[in-house]
Amino acid sequence: MKLLEAVKQAGVVGAGGAGFPTHVKLEGKAKILVVNGAECEPLLRVDQQLLAAEMETVLQALEAIIAEMGLEKVYLGIKGKHKNLVSQYQAVKNPKIGVSVLGDFFPAGDEHILVREVTGLTIPAGGIPLNVGVVVLNAETVYNIGRALKGLPVTEKFVTVTGAVREPQTLRVPVGTPIADLLEFCGGVTVPAAVFVDGGPMMGRIVARTAMVSKVTKGILVLPSDLNFIVKRQTDWSVVKRLAFHCEICQTCTDFCPRHLQGHGLEPHKLMRYLAYGGDIDSEDFLGALLCAECGVCESFACPVNIFPRQVVAYFKRELASRKVRYPAGQPLLPAGPAADRRVPTGRLIARLGLTKFDRPAPLTDREICPQTVTISLRPPFGAPCQPLVEVGQHVRAGEQLGETPAGALGSSVHASIDGTVRQVSDTLVVLERD
Repeated sequence: MKLLEAVKQAGVVGAGGAGFPTHVKLEGKAKILVVNGAECEPLLRVDQQLLAAEMETVLQALEAIIAEMGLEKVYLGIKGKHKNLVSQYQAVKNPKIGVSVLGDFFPAGDEHILVREVTGLTIPAGGIPLNVGVVVLNAETVYNIGRALKGLPVTEKFVTVTGAVREPQTLRVPVGTPIADLLEFCGGVTVPAAVFVDGGPMMGRIVARTAMVSKVTKGILVLPSDLNFIVKRQTDWSVVKRLAFHCEICQTCTDFCPRHLQGHGLEPHKLMRYLAYGGDIDSEDFLGALLCAECGVCESFACPVNIFPRQVVAYFKRELASRKVRYPAGQPLLPAGPAADRRVPTGRLIARLGLTKFDRPAPLTDREICPQTVTISLRPPFGAPCQPLVEVGQHVRAGEQLGETPAGALGSSVHASIDGTVRQVSDTLVVLERD
């Protein structure tokens, strides 16, 4: 089976972030593939552990991608602090596969930052890696491509469970597993008032304990509800807007903005001023909001008065998107300060977030998690919803297709992650109960 068809049938999507369908990325005309093994979010461990444990599958996938796309070079972006992992991949004999050693800063895994660090190329403002002949794939996505070549669809997810749990671990779990099962497997929660974050502390989203593991879940962080950045994340918009008047227009948020340091026209301090004192959102001054990656550096690290530049920029970004405004192509890069001098060291970020005591090992375990029920979303992270292919009472096997993308639509199929019986089907989900 050809690579693109195998990846499409397996339902492979980006294993973190937006979850863009991978077969579409592989159709791009690129000469360089950058494998994102940066693991830039604090506390997460999946990529480094998966690259080490599943090297054979990863390399098989890379060789197939090189052949399919006609690539000139593949670079694995790995932080230099993972010395053994760097050495492991530097020993690969394929001359087209190399390692780019990254610094330990946030957000080293942002596509724009990663491409520039690895290749020296700058993606245009509002652009994508393909604009400079590069495609970027997450390390776990590459592993899933390797499995797809063996006829195995995406039915499992690697998830780092850490924070206020007794035994932090990285787990291999069926897609759709309840978060509560992961917490129990890791010995339970150790704080009385906990908040659960799907993803990393900077860009993850707060979810309920009843939430399920999806194809893009990289980590489940269990954190005390009184941490400053958690409190800010849950602050009512009316308070956010009122506190915009406290902005000192010091420009520190802009000075540390990773996209601004690429020369992109994003200046958070100006948007803070506009929210406080007014401005016409249709003016060009607001367009920079569309470039925001919502990494959180401005709000969780840079701001000296502890207010909300990320939420303000995200507000304008949503407003512009709702009006179908797009950032104009071909904008020249702006002069920006020396990016290397304003990188945010991961250790300092962890301390600033109040997470130092939670920065513990989370070893990859071989123990199997067997949830009694799983809930599989028919709405992929990116693209059109799937149409269900099963009915209540039907017995399915792990790997059997549960939903497919409508003809001509952009999306990805979903598959059963356990053997079991279909207990519920709707337009949005399928619930399976283990036999």
